[in-house]
Amino acid sequence: MLSFGKWKMSLVILAAILGVVFTMPNALRDRAASLPGWWQPITLGLDLQGGSYLLLQVEIDALLAEQLDGVVESTRAALREEKIAYLDLRREGQQVRVTIPDASQRDAALRVLRKVETGTDIESSAEGVLRLAFTEKALAEKRDQAVEQSIEIIRRRVDETGTREPTIQRQGTARVIVELPGVDNPEHMKALIGKTAKLTFHLLDETVSADDMAQGRVPPGSRVLPNAEADRPGQPAQMAVRKKVEVAGDRLTGAQATFQNGEPVVSFRFDTVGGRKFGQVTSENQGHFLAIVLDNTVISAPRIREPILGGSGVITGTFTTQQAQDLALLLRAGALPAPLTVLEERTVGPGLGADSIAAGELASVVGGIAVIGFMILAYGLFGVFANLALVVNISLLLSALGILGATLTLPGIAGIALTIGMAVDANVLIFERIREESQAGRSLINAIDTGFRNALSAILDSNITTVFAAGLLYSFGSGPVRGFAVTLALGIFTSMFTAILVTRAIIFAWLRLARPKTLPL
Repeated sequence: MLSFGKWKMSLVILAAILGVVFTMPNALRDRAASLPGWWQPITLGLDLQGGSYLLLQVEIDALLAEQLDGVVESTRAALREEKIAYLDLRREGQQVRVTIPDASQRDAALRVLRKVETGTDIESSAEGVLRLAFTEKALAEKRDQAVEQSIEIIRRRVDETGTREPTIQRQGTARVIVELPGVDNPEHMKALIGKTAKLTFHLLDETVSADDMAQGRVPPGSRVLPNAEADRPGQPAQMAVRKKVEVAGDRLTGAQATFQNGEPVVSFRFDTVGGRKFGQVTSENQGHFLAIVLDNTVISAPRIREPILGGSGVITGTFTTQQAQDLALLLRAGALPAPLTVLEERTVGPGLGADSIAAGELASVVGGIAVIGFMILAYGLFGVFANLALVVNISLLLSALGILGATLTLPGIAGIALTIGMAVDANVLIFERIREESQAGRSLINAIDTGFRNALSAILDSNITTVFAAGLLYSFGSGPVRGFAVTLALGIFTSMFTAILVTRAIIFAWLRLARPKTLPL
């Protein structure tokens, strides 16, 4: 006996209503900004609304060189503290090299180097040359950490600009793919994403003159950096700064573009530890100059006139308003652990995306008309029922994409077109089984009930295997392949729901209202 519980009928009606409600925002895309956040149209991918595509390389070698430079400074300080004589301490490729001329001090030097940095191997020669290098395990960990941290920093910077639904994912061992749908100024975004934005505070080495810098006479603990304000009168082209980092930029908790004396500046705040260090540095070095270094360039070097104990300060310079805003954004998002190199760049215009949408819509409409026509010709009134379920299926699929925040790409449209064809497969199995049962002599209601029950196993088997395929595509694919997999999987679930419940509900309502005597199939 064919039955359909009230809760099932209520579920079908509620699902159909929700499908229509959450599909409607797609017809109001031009007014999406005024719609509530929970009622938004499907987000279009890069290939549909245009935007920028970047393939970035994380320069791991530059990161290792920077860390080894830090090891050099730590080694120098440790050897001096232990009063161990050394010569020729420097970075050599991906190693730190130092010579210990006194054989009696070499064992002590080895103990010092082992404490300087973890995850390193140390080689020694009979001549007293010690070489320190990272182990393979440490290198792999540093590489993975640098790439993951780069992805997080890129995501923060992109989110700060208000870009909707960016795609940022890892490719290979040291590459990152960035897709920015709807971005109309790719050069600005590329500059924001690719800037390392490493901020550090150093003391100027006031013992080094301009002639010394020109002739390369710089003490081991200092280095020469370009001056960003060199075009201002009285400003030198270069400055000698001490290598020791007094306060690191990772201690910043906030940065904001503002104005001071009518000029754009960037105000910043430190956390508790950073504020204490900054206060100590400014207290102990009154009258000296504090260099603010951004990506190995001195952007400002003010004289410390009094202790700054409030944990905040201001960066001044030759900024435009946009440059001050960009610098504040970069400081808030944090510094990249390593430089990024753009390996590939593509820009997709909105016109091409509109053409893709039009082509996808045409394919879906043509496919839908063909399926609807076939179902009516093959199954008559039951074909009409299947077509009504198909409409519900498409609305559920579109609403699910919108609710989940999925990004629709051109392969995703292909998945929708495929879903239209697949959606009626289950109905075909059910209707053919009903027809067979009717021809075997069963009554109308008995044939319909038996057809639904006996076709269920075949429907589940075919759809479950397709879900597995979609899962594999999502797991091993990337970008557009994943978009296709998501659309395909959602389409399978909505198709099974509409075939098993929606079509059955429509046929049940028809039986109750029309009370037919024969099977119109």
